[in-house]
Amino acid sequence: MASNGAKRGPPGEWSPSSWKSKRTKQVVTYDNPAAVSSALQKISTLPPIVTPTEIIKLRSSLRDAALGKSFLLQGGDCAELFSYCQDDPINAKIKLLLQMSLVLIWGSNKPVIRIGRMAGQFAKPRSSPTEVVDGKEIPSFRGDILNGFDVDARTPDPERLVSAYFHSATTLNYIRGQLASGIANLHNPLDWGLGHVRDKELQVRYQTIVRSISDSLRFMRTIGADTAGQLQTVDLYTSHEGLVLEYEQSLTRRLKHPAGYSPPQGSGDGKGWYNTSAHFLWIGDRTRQLDGGHVEYFRGIENPIGIKVGPTMKPDELVELLDIVNPSKDIGKVTLITRYGSEKIEGMLGSHIEAVKGSGHVVVWQCDPMHGNTRSTATGIKTREFSNIFSELSSALKIHKAHGSFLGGMHLELTGEAVTECTGGSVELGDEDLSLNYTTYCDPRLNEKQALELAFLVAGHYREDGGL
Repeated sequence: MASNGAKRGPPGEWSPSSWKSKRTKQVVTYDNPAAVSSALQKISTLPPIVTPTEIIKLRSSLRDAALGKSFLLQGGDCAELFSYCQDDPINAKIKLLLQMSLVLIWGSNKPVIRIGRMAGQFAKPRSSPTEVVDGKEIPSFRGDILNGFDVDARTPDPERLVSAYFHSATTLNYIRGQLASGIANLHNPLDWGLGHVRDKELQVRYQTIVRSISDSLRFMRTIGADTAGQLQTVDLYTSHEGLVLEYEQSLTRRLKHPAGYSPPQGSGDGKGWYNTSAHFLWIGDRTRQLDGGHVEYFRGIENPIGIKVGPTMKPDELVELLDIVNPSKDIGKVTLITRYGSEKIEGMLGSHIEAVKGSGHVVVWQCDPMHGNTRSTATGIKTREFSNIFSELSSALKIHKAHGSFLGGMHLELTGEAVTECTGGSVELGDEDLSLNYTTYCDPRLNEKQALELAFLVAGHYREDGGL
């Protein structure tokens, strides 16, 4: 890492494979390199999963978020499994993101951009390549794209790379079909399910918000304000951590730019390099080395990108990283996803905001209140406390306002199902309740009631503080 203020020289020529010349973290070793090459060759011949038109539409929306004109809601599973590619789990996530976005629109008076951690979030970084299970050292589970959770499936299998493509494409195809068929039609009745809220005062408050939203939708229909179809569907984009660079490279295509889009540093032939595996990808906190393979890969794609910003990130390092991945300082190209923890955010976020402001970069500031607030129970179960999650979000809102900035979004690990993985919230889950329905294969997720409650609380903050 560059920590002495010295600037690096200009980067060399970029290609989808130039990352291979750099040191790369979280690499995977396969037993059969020939099978890996065959799998990647297969992927490289398959159709794109997403299109440049969709990617640039999202990039334009994120420019608005960077300028404070909209709010970004990003959420989904920690580690998406191939088995989640079913209609009920997908429907549940679509409906939950829709409900949360309606609440946030009510609170912030801004359009909400919806991005799912789905249709590709199959890889997970791990702190160690191996773990000990029943006294035996075996490879760590690194996501369905690489290996299986079962002990006898831990050897990395290159066929899973191809399977990841088809599960991603199938999931997104179903999402598109459901949106086109009216799953997001805001005239459909929504099950807000507030019976779980045990605090009567809180329940009344939430019901007031729901009534306000319902009344607004009813009024728009009455006066014919929905005749253009705006209430029949929504945009829902896909995202995942761009961890497995061999896979991402195979889905990186040189394609024609959409009409009306002129990249800041265009080549003149009207084409650019698009990662067609998802609309939005991010670099994790473990793989954001300035001279690393992931940063090298991300600097060359047209997609909007995210960067996780944790407690070890130095302000000057953050600015240098932005200069590498976005030298033209295109507004909203980069989303900074801060994840400090509720106890550390007060001492860190302000200096990062000021460093970025001084650099001339205009980014989307997004709070990830999940990853910095993980703890283990007395029995070793990994969980997160709802109050800490909300505390970090609340602190982010206030700190941005104090520094003349604004929080542009939130990034959550959640599911539309009734899991018991995070404690607290109005459902009042305790450590002893976690075993009731703890189904995650990696990090704990907010269940549908906790996620919706978080949206209510954030919306309330916006209302009470004049938009922050």
